[in-house]
Amino acid sequence: MIEIGEIYTHDFQFSQEEVNQFAQVTGDKNPVHTDPKYAATTMFKRPIMHGMLSASLFSKVFGTLFPGEGTIYLKQSLSFLRPMYVDTAYEAIFTVKEIVAERNRAVVETIIKDKSTGAICTSGEASVMNVDKIK
Repeated sequence: MIEIGEIYTHDFQFSQEEVNQFAQVTGDKNPVHTDPKYAATTMFKRPIMHGMLSASLFSKVFGTLFPGEGTIYLKQSLSFLRPMYVDTAYEAIFTVKEIVAERNRAVVETIIKDKSTGAICTSGEASVMNVDKIK
């Protein structure tokens, strides 16, 4: 069972190939994500990852790791605070803020930090349900 105040962390990074695959799947082929020459002319100076690609990691964690199998992802708020880059180490931090036991639901703070600088890149809050792991 998960508990209020519980924290789960997950390290990750994405490659340029994975960013390109995400662009292909979603149709978001904005060159700021996929074209180094174009991205060099922007304020980012190099390609940035899609914000939703980084946030998709939350779905992976909720459904397979924390709380894990059987979790239904109900809602997510997101703020993209800093650009994220390929081949850079990040840490996703999940903090249980609230449990609604009678509905088998939890509210979880979701944060992504750059591992080398500690800067918060993405922040938000998720609602999840799991009849076996949230009581």
